[in-house]
Amino acid sequence: MLKTQTKLTYADYLKTSDDERYELLSGELVMSPSPKEIHQYILGQLHLRLGTFIYERNLGKVYVAPFDVVLSETDVVQPDVIFVSNQRSGVITADNIRGAPDLVVEILSPATAVRDRTLKLDLYAQHGVQEYWIVDPDAKSITVHVRSGNRFEIAGIYEEEQSLRSPTLADFNIALPELF
Repeated sequence: MLKTQTKLTYADYLKTSDDERYELLSGELVMSPSPKEIHQYILGQLHLRLGTFIYERNLGKVYVAPFDVVLSETDVVQPDVIFVSNQRSGVITADNIRGAPDLVVEILSPATAVRDRTLKLDLYAQHGVQEYWIVDPDAKSITVHVRSGNRFEIAGIYEEEQSLRSPTLADFNIALPELF
């Protein structure tokens, strides 16, 4: 006899402890360990620089994890950095973001790298995220993906001595030496 696994939903997810960091991926509850120092440093720098750029131009809102992004009833993620433009502000609720942000950033760690490069890449593309950055602290690089149809294409791979330019945020750039 085949054993059937029941997919968890957002309602199940809401019952998890606030003391732990979980995501709901394809109906499966996944716990992420606490990030390392380099992860938090990069996160702080990105939030500061993106936030300043976005708020000075009144383009929308920027959030950092943990903050839920509900892509579907069985997919709830907590990207490291989230940007929602004024045009898409209707997805922002008091409890979470319900729908695709314009830009998400994931900073790789040993526990999340495979998921961030595969499962989340596909989820973000399928649900309408326009731009996805994968930050690799070990390689000191950022891969920028832009949505094309229901998938992502690589818009650029920026290495330690280069400056990243965002296709979604016109005129935004950041020198990678400032991050690494």
